[in-house]
Amino acid sequence: MNFKEMVGNKAAEFVKDGMVVGLGTGSTAYYMVEAVGKRVNEEGLSITGVTTSNRTADHAGKLGIPLKDINDIEKIDLTIDGADEISDDYQGIKGGGGAHLFEKMVANQSAEVIWIVDDSKLVHKLGAFPLPVEVVKFGCQQVFRLFEKKHMKPSFRKDDKGDLYLTDSGNYIIDLHLEEIDKPHELASWLDSLTGVVEHGLFLDCVTKVIVGTENGPEVKDVKR
Repeated sequence: MNFKEMVGNKAAEFVKDGMVVGLGTGSTAYYMVEAVGKRVNEEGLSITGVTTSNRTADHAGKLGIPLKDINDIEKIDLTIDGADEISDDYQGIKGGGGAHLFEKMVANQSAEVIWIVDDSKLVHKLGAFPLPVEVVKFGCQQVFRLFEKKHMKPSFRKDDKGDLYLTDSGNYIIDLHLEEIDKPHELASWLDSLTGVVEHGLFLDCVTKVIVGTENGPEVKDVKR
């Protein structure tokens, strides 16, 4: 069993009957959705899933997990998702899969948030992983040039065909190659203030538990805020 499957299976154990569960996106979250689907089908686990991408919605739907649109629920009990980087103080970068807008909206409505990763995602400071910034098409070059002026080493994300990557909302992604982020809260506030920026991949002060895949098995870390 690989680390991704290990932590995905472990995270599924935290899903309880009657919960509204946010289902994350990405290669690690894939295994979690598989494990939750197995519990639904084999144990009769009764939950409602809220998905963070079209990909996860298709996957969960095929597994028979009951789903609702985020607009049709009042609260989410638990969200389980992957992360691209987690710092020593449990701040995160997400969005490597391009779903960080929906992922953040779901996480912000959740009473508990679990991130599932292997130990390679644990870092001292954020920034080695490029920070994704979702931008509207209109004026995106102006936003890009601003990032260039700030020496943030921006690049437009492209898909496998070499075309500009489109999010589920039809927007572009500019990845910022920052190498190290000294003040993530200040950077997040500045990005939030920019017209044309829809959302960024800094996930701050939101995770409540991290499950890390290690050679010795899954390690569960409770995050105190």
